[in-house]
Amino acid sequence: MRALTWHGKHDVRVDTVPDPEIVNPRDAIIEITSTAICGSDLHLYDGVIPGLMGGDILGHEFMGRVVETGPDSSLEKGQRVVVPFTISCGSCFFCKNHQFSACDNSNPVEKQDITENLYGHAMSGLFGYSHLTGGYPGGQAEYVRVPFSDVGPIVVPEGMEDDDVLFLSDILPTGWMAAENCDIKEGDIVAVWGCGPVGLFAIQSALLQGAGRVIAIDHYPHRLELARNLGADVIDFTRTHVLEALMEMSGGHGPDAVIDAVGMEAHGFAPDRWLDVAKQTVGVGADGGHALRQALMAVRKGGRVSIPGVYGGFLDKFPLGALMEKGVQVRSGQTHVQHYINDLLKRIEEGEIDTTFLISHRLSLEDAPLGYRNFHDNQNDWTKVVLKPGLTAPQPSEVEA
Repeated sequence: MRALTWHGKHDVRVDTVPDPEIVNPRDAIIEITSTAICGSDLHLYDGVIPGLMGGDILGHEFMGRVVETGPDSSLEKGQRVVVPFTISCGSCFFCKNHQFSACDNSNPVEKQDITENLYGHAMSGLFGYSHLTGGYPGGQAEYVRVPFSDVGPIVVPEGMEDDDVLFLSDILPTGWMAAENCDIKEGDIVAVWGCGPVGLFAIQSALLQGAGRVIAIDHYPHRLELARNLGADVIDFTRTHVLEALMEMSGGHGPDAVIDAVGMEAHGFAPDRWLDVAKQTVGVGADGGHALRQALMAVRKGGRVSIPGVYGGFLDKFPLGALMEKGVQVRSGQTHVQHYINDLLKRIEEGEIDTTFLISHRLSLEDAPLGYRNFHDNQNDWTKVVLKPGLTAPQPSEVEA
């Protein structure tokens, strides 16, 4: 089969690789019909997430058609399914408590030492996201093996298009959980750093969960316009002093809750971003945390901080004093997709949530390197790239490199 593989920093290629096979009784094989490039994939593309090996298959946002099942799978051949990016067994302590992204059994034993040394505990398995999270082949491919297929995938109702439901695999539940972690009270002011895909869904989710006002912070004009269309007020951080503006817009208190949807490569938010870039290059202080630092300084006393943005290592200049003295609550973590996916599917079916506004480009799988390059270098126009393994040529509306 053909698959998008990682070969080094800014070096991804579509290669011919072996087809996946059933390994365990609960496995299923999915023929991919749609897969997307995620902002988290860019951390792999930039080489700032460790644990990758040459030839690893990328991609953790995908859906498709069941073509083969193990004897203990609950799926049936021919069903269309969306697959959560989190691989979860469904029976361990964490899964039973609906903390699916903390599953104890999905990261193979031989790979657990890496994250035990880095984070204190073994992390759960994720598709296409390095050997830190199990080394599972991802879904930017023609086919993928899905472990624990009786727990993760959700069957797509008849009549729903891929574009309607694809983002149930990751970024829609991630945005929803990011807002939920803010413990939003009716009328709260919520500030969101970053208007990428997760940030935009966090804005949409915060408003649906009762926020009275959402303030979006970014500098890409098109992204800010998308945020405005969702109902947010916007701040262009290149034109406005963010902390002063947030204080003025919140009556002098600061936002009730803040969301860092940027993560470890917040270089664009930092006036001294060259320092964070230099540290990432040499592996010291690998995470650029300017957006998080700013969010912690901005949130009101007694406020809440939600961190859906991905961080992989250590962060310096962390304002721990501000967090403690202001009595701030912090919640973070990989998304418990299986906990949210059924409710969000229902909201999409009922027209409460639309996800298709985010898609800017649809490309063939063979054009995946082009998609990565532009999603990385032209984030104003390339807001979300969907790859279609069955597509043989760019659609007429697509932008050439």
